[in-house]
Amino acid sequence: MPKTMNERTGKSAWSLELLPFFSLCLFLHNSSAQIRYSIPEELTRGAFVGNIAKDLGTDVAKLAAANLQVLSDSDSQYFSVNVNTGIIVVNDRIDRERLCGQNSRCFLHLKLAIENPVEFYRIEVEILDMNDNPPEFPSSEIALQIYELASLGARFPIHQAQDPDVGSNALQTYHLSANENFSLNVKARTDGSKFPELVLEKALDREHRAVHHLVLTAEDGGSPPRSSKTRIAVQVLDANDNHPVFDKPSYQARLVENCPSGTLVIKLNATDVDEGPNGNVRYSLGSHNSEALRRIFTIDNQTGEIRVQGNLDFEENSSAYEITVRARDKGSPAMEGHCSLRVELVDVNDNSPDIVLTSLSSPVQEDAPPGTVIALIGAKDSDSGENGQVHLQISNDLPFKLVSSFKGHYSLVTAGPLDREKAAGYNITVTATDAGSPRRSTEQTIFLQISDVNDNVPSFSSPSYTAHIQENTLPGASVFSVSASDPDVGTNSKLSYSILDTGMQDLPISTYFHINPENGTIYALRALDYEQDKVFQVPVEVQDAGSPALSSTAMLHLFVLDQNDNAPTIVYPPVPRGSAFQQTVPSSAEPGYLVTKIVAVDADSGHNAWLSYQLQETSEPCPFQVELRSGEIRITEALRESEAPHRLVVQVRDNGIPSLSASVALVISPEENAVQDFAKALDLPKLPSRASSVTLYLIISLVAISLVSCVMLAVLGTRCLKSVSTAAGWPLSHCCRRTGRKSTSNFPGQLNPDGFIKYLDVGGAGLVSQAQQYKSCFSPMSDQGDFLFVRPFSHSTTEESMAAFDQVASALVSPCDGSMAPSAATLGELSPRAGTVTTLALQSAAAGVLSRQRFGVSSVAKPPVLEVLGTCSSH
Repeated sequence: MPKTMNERTGKSAWSLELLPFFSLCLFLHNSSAQIRYSIPEELTRGAFVGNIAKDLGTDVAKLAAANLQVLSDSDSQYFSVNVNTGIIVVNDRIDRERLCGQNSRCFLHLKLAIENPVEFYRIEVEILDMNDNPPEFPSSEIALQIYELASLGARFPIHQAQDPDVGSNALQTYHLSANENFSLNVKARTDGSKFPELVLEKALDREHRAVHHLVLTAEDGGSPPRSSKTRIAVQVLDANDNHPVFDKPSYQARLVENCPSGTLVIKLNATDVDEGPNGNVRYSLGSHNSEALRRIFTIDNQTGEIRVQGNLDFEENSSAYEITVRARDKGSPAMEGHCSLRVELVDVNDNSPDIVLTSLSSPVQEDAPPGTVIALIGAKDSDSGENGQVHLQISNDLPFKLVSSFKGHYSLVTAGPLDREKAAGYNITVTATDAGSPRRSTEQTIFLQISDVNDNVPSFSSPSYTAHIQENTLPGASVFSVSASDPDVGTNSKLSYSILDTGMQDLPISTYFHINPENGTIYALRALDYEQDKVFQVPVEVQDAGSPALSSTAMLHLFVLDQNDNAPTIVYPPVPRGSAFQQTVPSSAEPGYLVTKIVAVDADSGHNAWLSYQLQETSEPCPFQVELRSGEIRITEALRESEAPHRLVVQVRDNGIPSLSASVALVISPEENAVQDFAKALDLPKLPSRASSVTLYLIISLVAISLVSCVMLAVLGTRCLKSVSTAAGWPLSHCCRRTGRKSTSNFPGQLNPDGFIKYLDVGGAGLVSQAQQYKSCFSPMSDQGDFLFVRPFSHSTTEESMAAFDQVASALVSPCDGSMAPSAATLGELSPRAGTVTTLALQSAAAGVLSRQRFGVSSVAKPPVLEVLGTCSSH
């Protein structure tokens, strides 16, 4: 034997050197704790196998805390273990015949391991046979030749019936039909199989009966039993009366799996005491060996050497091979002897681990919390021992980790936050490595897709927008377009726009504007009127289609631009449509005499409300002229007493494009007693008592305001004087301004669209010196309200005082802005001859135009001082 072993290949010699190592592994394996269960084959899925916690005598909670793990192998697929309850159940259909063939006992193994402390348990589940197969003979007829000189008690083996079942369900007995020469002997092998032998009980006499016909019945031990029959034809011959005999009735051998073809297993020897052909022995594999076994092993018919001719795979057959060998002489009839050979295989690390993806949850939501199970991964290796121990691992730079639930089974869980906007998917490479020598490994890549959740609020490109629109724009015109973005995908990024009603306008904002919910374009639903609404604040909301939906808002500040859509309105003198204003002047009036003043307002703003006054040209020379900006009509040359009345048409034109205008007709008659008539013209009917009460209240209020204004002017004057030498205060040039008569109403700056007074014009009367000078002072906060004080620098006659009164009254009703009018004014201390203005009532129409003015005049002797305090307020 040692000589034969040295003749093996290098791999075989290496295998022999590892035999002691594997023997130690087997010893350690056998020393581990072992539990055995028994279940019948063909159980349904989920059938109970055993309670490992109860059988180990431990608490289920302690068992789960000890991290019970199942070490995966080829048998573990048939069972599953609930770690929380310790119960083992059937996981797949078990066919004992397919798994174990004709082995007397069939075991499936589970290997369990726990931690803290580390303990190893081996569970054997014996698969009990069901009587689902009848015994069958190889053929329905058997022919035997027996020499008549055969000694009594000679045995003649019969082809055994094959029954895939085992135990009591396997072949149990044979029955031979009644005869006087033969009896039946059933021989049991070490593997539990039985085969029949005919025993010669009475000497054969060929001359008496040449052929014996027998019936052999094979019967198993099932309930009910199954059976089959075969016919035996025994031909009596003169035969060799000694059969070959082996040295031992049974032999054993060990082989390393994957050993090369031609490897010697064992050499058998059988002797026959007969001589000649009757003692010439030839070896062969017995008829009881399967075809699969015959493809693996071969025997030399002369030397009795058994060698490997096929592939030996420990993973295909971990149990030992049982070989029956026959030695037959050449006698006539031939005699034969039998022996058995048991060949055990030793495992080597010749299989790479397998990665089994049991389940995969893909895609996974990006808001999955850490610890979410993504996949269940199993690892198995067909090898045994350390060669079959597998470890799984993945890359450390991924937001995932592998958690070992039990031996050979892992859970792929999230180890950190996921963000689809940063990574829409991951390629996770799982590496399985066994513990053999050399180590073998396998890789498998899993693609995990990240699904989107609505975790991003849609955002506008700007929190606020500014846009402009011309008034009177036709409904349906595009006003502005807003845009928002959402980094989510799918329905979570589908945006819709809407306008929120905040109640800031008189009507809901949705009645003014409409927004396209898909592209954010805002359209006007009605024509806008600058005189009614100058600014709109349109809150726009964008909302995605996620669940729950997320939204954000932005504010659109929409400014309405003024158009010249309002013609000037003449508020003084009040002349009915189709008639002319009658005005008398003293025939002795000198050039520069103020006849009257035309006051007009325009509801528009800015340049559209800048008014200019001019006389329509006539064919006859006209001794009058109108100031372009103030509307004052003055005499340009001396009048004659007998001169006929003059008809003037004054046209008021705004500065818009195109320009709009209005006109008024005046008839000016020079008369000697024009002063009395003019005074009478101003003595209009008095207001009702209610109006007088309101006027009284106004006078009291305005007197109080005048006192406060004086204090303010004193402070302002001090600051203006200081500003001459320091830059910390308001510059004097901005505080006070001197203007001549020609530029009395010309103040720099545009009109404020919010409707406050910017200036108040007061023209001088026809003074003798013709060199009136006015000093106008404004507060620094002129955007909020302006106070104007006007003082004449010459004495006046009665006629001059009345003209001054007319000038001041005209100034008081002049517009502060295109859409505003003065609300109240107080005139005090005109002159001893002009008297004091005690009553002023101004009423404005809905369009912002004064329709009537009424003045009450009373004479009070006071110093010749004229002070006017004016203010404006919106309607």
